[in-house]
Amino acid sequence: MIHWLKQLRSAFGFAFLWLVCLIYFTQGFRSFVWTAVSYQLKDKLQLSPSASQFVFSVAFFPWSIKPLYGIISDCIPINGKKRTPYLVISTVLSLVPWLLLGLDSTSRSSSLYLMILLTVQNLGSAMADVVVDAMIAEAVRLEKASFAGDLQSVSWFSMAVGGICGSLLGGYALTNLKIETIFLLFTVLPVLQLLSCALVEEIPANNEPVPEMLDSNEFEEKSKMSNDDNYRDINKSNTRRRKGQKKGKKGGASNGKSETHKKQSKSLASQWFQSLKTATFGLVRAFKQPIILRPMAWFFIAHITVPNLSTVMFYYQTEVLQLDASFLGTARVVGWLGLMIGTFIYNRYLTNMTLRKSLLFAHIGISITILLDMVLVSRANVGYGVSDKTMVLFGSALGDAINQLKFMPFLILSGRLCPPGIEGTLFALFMSINNLGNTVGSFMGAGLASLLGISSGSFDNMFMGLAIQVFCTYIPVMFLFLIPKEATGVSAS
Repeated sequence: MIHWLKQLRSAFGFAFLWLVCLIYFTQGFRSFVWTAVSYQLKDKLQLSPSASQFVFSVAFFPWSIKPLYGIISDCIPINGKKRTPYLVISTVLSLVPWLLLGLDSTSRSSSLYLMILLTVQNLGSAMADVVVDAMIAEAVRLEKASFAGDLQSVSWFSMAVGGICGSLLGGYALTNLKIETIFLLFTVLPVLQLLSCALVEEIPANNEPVPEMLDSNEFEEKSKMSNDDNYRDINKSNTRRRKGQKKGKKGGASNGKSETHKKQSKSLASQWFQSLKTATFGLVRAFKQPIILRPMAWFFIAHITVPNLSTVMFYYQTEVLQLDASFLGTARVVGWLGLMIGTFIYNRYLTNMTLRKSLLFAHIGISITILLDMVLVSRANVGYGVSDKTMVLFGSALGDAINQLKFMPFLILSGRLCPPGIEGTLFALFMSINNLGNTVGSFMGAGLASLLGISSGSFDNMFMGLAIQVFCTYIPVMFLFLIPKEATGVSAS
């Protein structure tokens, strides 16, 4: 393990490796502070379960537009740099809302202000996630491609460690500290992340060419070529353009310098616009291909047709079952362990299974976890001598493991469907579709809870809500024809 880390350090440098691990650790450690947010909405603002779920759905929307951050950072450098300036901006956006929530009681006491600040915070976190992914891709391409898998493993491991630590400490902190103190404590990580940005050196991108607009046929041809070939051709055209500018200067009037400066500024803005236009065009054209559109449509359908009642279950566990924050933190840790177990099971035993079959089994498993929640709500477990805590711990581990079995095919298909040249941005789009589906599913859950009259202190229709959720779990199964028939975890034929 130590030798492996030393190899990564020698390949990428300590500063870069530290920043990547810190960012991913912070992403996982967010469970520390978001648990406090859940209690703030429930106990302090006394929002209903559906209202709380609505706030969460809006707050996490920035994760659904991740490609936008990637396109902007790719096409519009700041002081000649494409990554570190945007990483600084995203870190500031992540930091300031927690400071305000910790120091200003008004922002904590208003559901509207709280929702706005949480949305801004997620904007910063999502942007940082996109930028660091781009930095990893560039580092692997420029340094050593053989370490690509190792660097991703370090990233996911850092996030898992952060999630476990955040869940454990979050429950303890809620029991012993004020919520505003928890908000302020969490700011230590964004501040450390902000300071760490100064340690990473980025080569200015001033001399990098801006892609020119291509028609549809040219795009298909260019997407099959390497980036180096594209850059070489565009560099030639840029060189000719600069030569033409030099000739114009020799014959210019006395105010030629100011006119040239204006032309250069206009040219730079035009280049940025063309670059944004080209990137968007390429993204849309690639996504419209049936081999990409059909599977992504299935995963989106799989989320929006199943209402998410997680926030409602949180209310039920804390108000009816009287489970404290410390125990719920432990349950989340068990959930992280279940996620790791699910990843191991899929990679070890299910890679040869067709994706259609694995997704079918995953949805059957999801329905079983909801049935366990129905047993918990009906209190049938008590009659068999099974405690509520045992049911919650087992359900948390099983639920996260099965959800990971569903997520692994998504990752496999996403990685294979990305055409060369726009892998990073298109993969971010795939993840955004997944996140947007989750957001819509949360809205559906909030609407269902409101329709059934489920509120704080009134859970009479909770069993009915879960029964509807079980039924909806099988709706995506009818659309499995959208997934490539013979595709497996090994080959995507």
